[in-house]
Amino acid sequence: MTERSSAMLTAEELARYRRHLLLPEVGVAGQEALKAARVLLIGAGGLGSPSALYLAASGVGTLGLIDCDQVEASNLQRQVLYDHASVGRSKVQAAGERLRAMNPQLSVIHHDVEMRAANVCEIFRGYDLVLDGTDRFSARYLANDACVILRKPLVSAAIHRFEGLAMTYVPGQGPCYRCLFPDPPAEGLVPNCAEAGVLGVLPGVMGTIQATEAIKLILGLGEPLLGRLLTYDALRLRFEEFRFARRADCAVCGDHPSILVPQDLDGACDVELPAGVDRLSAAQLQALLGDSAAAIIDVREPHEFQIAHLAGALNIPLAELGRLGEFGAQRRCVFVCRSGVRSLRASALALELGIRDVAHLEGGLLAWARDIDASFDVALP
Repeated sequence: MTERSSAMLTAEELARYRRHLLLPEVGVAGQEALKAARVLLIGAGGLGSPSALYLAASGVGTLGLIDCDQVEASNLQRQVLYDHASVGRSKVQAAGERLRAMNPQLSVIHHDVEMRAANVCEIFRGYDLVLDGTDRFSARYLANDACVILRKPLVSAAIHRFEGLAMTYVPGQGPCYRCLFPDPPAEGLVPNCAEAGVLGVLPGVMGTIQATEAIKLILGLGEPLLGRLLTYDALRLRFEEFRFARRADCAVCGDHPSILVPQDLDGACDVELPAGVDRLSAAQLQALLGDSAAAIIDVREPHEFQIAHLAGALNIPLAELGRLGEFGAQRRCVFVCRSGVRSLRASALALELGIRDVAHLEGGLLAWARDIDASFDVALP
């Protein structure tokens, strides 16, 4: 951790943190270190909510929040920083009010922006350590690379359906996220919470682990998750640990790094439009509805399809596209999904299966909701 001058505790703080002060491993010196610490949370959502609440309650003096989203009703199932009255408000503004109400001594810095390569270093430099609670691979790799380059500790966590994982990086003491996962998947190919769903209490477990790791790093206590990937299976209530080592050929922390400045990954790993596949706008697709010569095929999972789907659409999940043979090579296949990524993959598979008249809805059902039917429910996050 960065060396900082002690922040003397007030009489009110001595009373507030009495249970911490009774721990010899914390004591007054440790509580002063927490007060002096500056922690940045990337994402004020499912993971960021419990992390922020516990760090604020524990006496961390300054919390920074990066999030450019607004609170939506579907967030309330797991994002415990917010209540019904928060819906429609800026997340960082609503979160800041809640955290300061919990701990008036807390300083909250709002970063109501999208984290990009152009601003990540300027933001990160003002903090001692970073907690990553994002649900996009592009942001996760950007955060890792910036922390390695700026030599900032990073606690990373992720959640999916009923499972979570967490790991910690400290400069010079262990491997980074790229050592474990060198290359990101194409954005959107791995479903996020909005597409795959998530058990509401799961981010509470993983976000609390992130807060625990942050406090340990600030105080210099215990054994952080360095070179250890911690996984959690909520259905089996089982934690497992996988050890991994620093890669000498790691692109950012290796012996001869090729990533010397943070880079945006958006576009670098996008799925390309296969040759022979038509892009359809939402308006063009609307004109096709009811045309018996075209099969509208929704490649989302059945539980997504049940929430909402286009009239007349057939549900064939991506993993079951071998069933396309039943439509015959002469019928036009128009693929749709939530955002347009899975439908691109389906289009490529259809060409491989010998179907020549293939199209996909560009922008997915999100575009349909935006341009055609604002009430269309595509299970937005």
